[in-house]
Amino acid sequence: MSYQNASPVVNSLGKTRLQHSLEQAKNRQGPSIGQWLALPGHALAKTNAALGQDWVLIDCEHGHIDDHNMYLQISAISSSGVSPVVRIPADQPWMVKRALDAGAHAIMVPMCESKEQAERIVESAKYPSKSYPNGSRGTGAMFAPAAFNLTGRDYLLSANSNVMIFVQIESRKGVDNVEEIATVDGIDVLDMLFIGPNDLASSLGYVAFDHATTPEVQQATQRILDATLAAGKYAGHFALDAAAAIRMNGGCSIGNGMKNINGTEDRNGEIKLY
Repeated sequence: MSYQNASPVVNSLGKTRLQHSLEQAKNRQGPSIGQWLALPGHALAKTNAALGQDWVLIDCEHGHIDDHNMYLQISAISSSGVSPVVRIPADQPWMVKRALDAGAHAIMVPMCESKEQAERIVESAKYPSKSYPNGSRGTGAMFAPAAFNLTGRDYLLSANSNVMIFVQIESRKGVDNVEEIATVDGIDVLDMLFIGPNDLASSLGYVAFDHATTPEVQQATQRILDATLAAGKYAGHFALDAAAAIRMNGGCSIGNGMKNINGTEDRNGEIKLY
């Protein structure tokens, strides 16, 4: 690959910072640390990216972030040597395409409820190729290569393996089908199942914010975690503090609930102890 500039966002093996941090976490060499970003603004994204984390998730589902701000924030985050992840509003192929064309290192797709749906999501995120003939991602604007420090041609050659795909399991139906969803074929195809505890609690008939203390929700969460790890995929979940991350041993814990930048720095230090 022809890397245009040396940058911590992609290492010498062509792995994004997100991929590298997840591999380290899987090998018990430290956590993969990221932050949720729900507000627009290039400067805000740049500030958050400088806090020592591996990735920043731009929340276009529940956050107040449109396509214009998504593009600006992806640029701000990736140019800081941190991986930008985008949670899109729904599982629509055009939404997948917009996020990836802007340079997202990974997409998170909410409310995945079946294996067939997961396969459609994967198809929309992959360029058609000999190794993945079912891919349906169109080749268009070349904004994305800059976020990977690649030429346009090299981005096209590597995107199918460098771009990660996360789906959220956050409903009763999703839990019922999680074993099938987790076995979507192929390495570098469906990378992570992420547990959405609030919507999962609501789907099961409980108050969303009571998920951490509701036994049925915790049982469903454990089923998702077990199915995901058994299939060799990454499992993601929220952790309100380091103690919660330790309790969910085996998955990728996402720090949440920070009130300000200082709190975020403290939380990152706390989770690093894990």
